[in-house]
Amino acid sequence: MINFHASTFAWKGHPTKPDPHYKYPGGLVSKSGVVIHVRMSLEAVCTITDESTGHVSEMFMNAPCRAEYTIAKRNLFQVPGNQFRYAFNRERTVTIANRPSDEVEEIKNSSLAESFDSHKLDVRHYDNASTTADPAEIIEATLANDLMTARSIYRDTDRGLSIAIEYPVNLINVNPVDAEYQVCTGPVIVPDLETWDGKNVSRVFLAHVAFTASDYVEFILRREVDPSDSEKQWLTKPRGLDRNALHDPANQPSDYPIRKWQATAYSEVWEKEGADNIIMRVPNP
Repeated sequence: MINFHASTFAWKGHPTKPDPHYKYPGGLVSKSGVVIHVRMSLEAVCTITDESTGHVSEMFMNAPCRAEYTIAKRNLFQVPGNQFRYAFNRERTVTIANRPSDEVEEIKNSSLAESFDSHKLDVRHYDNASTTADPAEIIEATLANDLMTARSIYRDTDRGLSIAIEYPVNLINVNPVDAEYQVCTGPVIVPDLETWDGKNVSRVFLAHVAFTASDYVEFILRREVDPSDSEKQWLTKPRGLDRNALHDPANQPSDYPIRKWQATAYSEVWEKEGADNIIMRVPNP
């Protein structure tokens, strides 16, 4: 059972350099040469096991933050304020999809070793965890205020892959009288197996997860949506600093203007019959 509250991914960045075009590259407002250290908690883990070879691919997702100006004294949040999410395996970043699963989009993944001066993944586990799929025991753990995580496992029979997703049970509903429960929580990451190359995937979907039994699970996937013209008027209007402000408006980079942040919604549901849902619990100290 992963101790998500104590598990972290941390990195030390390279010394910052002036950008040839942008005044605040990535929202950084401090002087050049600054070295930024970042630590973020883990929020979900996904493993893909090749059943024929035993090869296991691990992927992780960090807790989010809102787009920010780093490191500023005031005007800390960027407006429009998109959500920063980070998915990665032990060697590279993994693209989090913005489009539905039946659409192809540009994939931009980078090496962790090249992106950071140094980095450390610290995954911690409880050593006194017990597991259960029994509704009565799940209800008991809930009412006892135990710490709980869940692991949902499903298979891709065509590819011979087993996908296991572990995540904290941040929300659960229980009906003790009728021995019913419903886990409804997230976010998690689920793999785009169309990008499976035999060792890893290069794209994942941000999703929420729900189940009420040990053998069935649903995931609902996030996607971008196009807001109305009236909503775009405020959605794309910066507050304070403009993250995309140029040193010289006449000297624009080739990809200018940068694509604005898009609104998102959850709409695509994956239903996984024959899944295996397990609750893990430890006493809450």
